[in-house]
Amino acid sequence: MHPRRPEGFDGLGYRGGGREEPGPGARPFSSASELGHWVTSPPDIPGSRNLHWGEKTPPYAAGTPLGGAGLNEEPSLGAGGPGAEQLNRFAGFGIGLASLFTENVLAHPCIVLRRQCQVNYHARNYHLTPFTIVNIMYSINKTQGPRALWKGMGSTFIVQGITLGTEGIISEFTPLPREISHKWNLKQIGGHLLLKGLTHVIAMPFYSASLIETVQSEIIRDNPGILDCVKEGIGRVVGMGVPHSKRLLPLMVLTFPTALHGVLHYIISSIIQKLVLFVLKRDNSHNLPTESSTSVQSMLDAYFPELIASFAASLCADVMLYPLETVLHRLHIQGTRTIIDNTDLGYEVLPINTQYEGMRDCINTIKREEGMLGFYKGFGAVIVQYTLHVAVLQLTKIIYSTLLQNVS
Repeated sequence: MHPRRPEGFDGLGYRGGGREEPGPGARPFSSASELGHWVTSPPDIPGSRNLHWGEKTPPYAAGTPLGGAGLNEEPSLGAGGPGAEQLNRFAGFGIGLASLFTENVLAHPCIVLRRQCQVNYHARNYHLTPFTIVNIMYSINKTQGPRALWKGMGSTFIVQGITLGTEGIISEFTPLPREISHKWNLKQIGGHLLLKGLTHVIAMPFYSASLIETVQSEIIRDNPGILDCVKEGIGRVVGMGVPHSKRLLPLMVLTFPTALHGVLHYIISSIIQKLVLFVLKRDNSHNLPTESSTSVQSMLDAYFPELIASFAASLCADVMLYPLETVLHRLHIQGTRTIIDNTDLGYEVLPINTQYEGMRDCINTIKREEGMLGFYKGFGAVIVQYTLHVAVLQLTKIIYSTLLQNVS
């Protein structure tokens, strides 16, 4: 881009080291409207402005005063003032952080109980409702302390980091696309899904180690180190480390169900997320905010569609794939000499001594011995988990709305 300026232009009235006085025919730049001809508008930077849904930064037109003010006037800060401006900028970050905290930290006890119920083939109480899950959470917390409900949380973050890192490395050194562009085709989609499957297969031994940490009873487990998940995962690959029984399934047997669950979860969540976003954007397009309307609700509505879509996508994927997840966890835990809590009583411990030969045998055994509802053991924990997530999101929205209204 070449600047437009008159020949001999050397600053606004400056030449060399001294300032020249304007001649008789000279006309000084006295207003911002004349300066506007020499000013170009900066590009849009994400997060630099508080834009409403579907809006773009209006460019500075030639001859338009900068910010609607002259050189000696202060530009307008907006109706909300600098306090509202600051809150607007951090609202999206705070709401997203609350959602992340709820999903990975606050909901971890639900994940622990959910997995313990899934692998407990002894259980007579299937915990299909949230009421029985809350009761068993209280019993375990009373007998073992709150630490028993947050066990294995560090390893779950490690597995997420390994998964993201593996995906980035594979996409960097292979032609497999990490993201699907708008001009997608079947070849691109197939390569992207293959990338997801490979990522889950590579992270599979570490996922097994993390699963053991989350379901192992706090009564008999030692204090694990933060990197024990990595050490045990590598040991599972090379066949060394923690002793296992002869019923331990080879990783090759676990490859197909692990990749299948990961790819299906990604496909379902992606479809649901795009559908929800499409519906929300279509509804919001009919209610675009005006200049005279308050920006509080509009700002919050600009942040929440992504969170709502992500929440709905994760919920639908977890519900639809819950039976497959039950089978997957039982296959991963078999032969690892894991002892879990008794989910019927809330105290005592039980060993896991299954003898499944593979995915098909596991499905047939659960159907024959536990019935179809056996695939949904611990489903009440999913209801508690996502109810808690909704409550935190709604509480966060109310808090930000109150703060912004008070400032504005």
